[in-house]
Amino acid sequence: MQDPLARLPELFPDSYFQARERFLAHAPDAAGYASTATGPQGEPLWTDVAWFGPRDAARVAVLVSATHGIEGYCGSAAQLDWISGGGPQALGPGQAVLVIHAINPYGYAHDRRVTQEGCDLNRNFVDFEAVPDNPLYDELAPHLVPAALSGPVVEQAEAHIQAFRARHGELAFQAARKSGQYRHPTGMFFGGTGPTASRLTLEKIVRDYGVAERERVLVLDYHTGLGPYGYGELQCEQASGLQGYERARALFGPSVTSPDLGTSSSVILHGTQDEFWQRILGERHTYVCLEFGTYDPEASRRALRADHWLALDPAHRADPRVVEAIRRQMRDHYYPDRDDWKEMVLWRCRQVHRQLILGLRA
Repeated sequence: MQDPLARLPELFPDSYFQARERFLAHAPDAAGYASTATGPQGEPLWTDVAWFGPRDAARVAVLVSATHGIEGYCGSAAQLDWISGGGPQALGPGQAVLVIHAINPYGYAHDRRVTQEGCDLNRNFVDFEAVPDNPLYDELAPHLVPAALSGPVVEQAEAHIQAFRARHGELAFQAARKSGQYRHPTGMFFGGTGPTASRLTLEKIVRDYGVAERERVLVLDYHTGLGPYGYGELQCEQASGLQGYERARALFGPSVTSPDLGTSSSVILHGTQDEFWQRILGERHTYVCLEFGTYDPEASRRALRADHWLALDPAHRADPRVVEAIRRQMRDHYYPDRDDWKEMVLWRCRQVHRQLILGLRA
């Protein structure tokens, strides 16, 4: 396989649109699922799906990119590297790979983490008849996304946040902010009031390809923005519990982490994609989130604060220079435009892809 550094320009895209063009060039038979959202200039958006291997395969791996839109730059590159680097040719009898490119095309095209509804897709797979409570987020809500990004308003908001941290501790602050909340539609990590368009698209793809009927399903979901710079952490989610963690550890080794064990860089989350896979497949599936670290968590919080502030009021978007600065801030955090980071991503993805395919054979 070609040296990762030599392949960086052809794999890592400049935009959702370039990523889609490259994906379709290498997967011309892919099925397109049209989004009801549009791009920044009103362009049509799509989730594209390619199947490799026999359609009746008993064992299937699923590669999902752009669950958190802007994180699709990384996921797109990883998927394209697997497809164009001989991945499909390495599949054995009874094995197949389903590649889902840009499950959240709105977020990808607009350089946002959220869906077109303003939801965090990875908090949206909850049972909406029994949404989890997050009372500490209620206390933080007005301060996480204040009415201004500078001056006394934001200074006061930061003072409230620091007081909250001192009172409750850092772990409680991170859990309150990130675990998922269902009361503040303009806030961070909002899980929605019902299934988003992207969730419905994923459910339709799974039905169309009969994924729930397979003997064994391995799911790899690419993410960025949390953890040490360039490190690819294989995280399990609470939905699969310790049994899911043990299944993942058997496939990928002791680098797998679990929020249940306190080894993950992530707090326990609600409404993750793994809740969907656990519901339909139970112990027949193994889910891992491949999370690539970028910069420190405070940089992430500042970028998300600006992103959500921009969405609060159309007046905030009147100045294109402000919009561009905030979009650039988001990209800088979730997609570092550095060869060293990209090389680390490709190296780790190739390792995990190899383990994933070996897992189909086991």
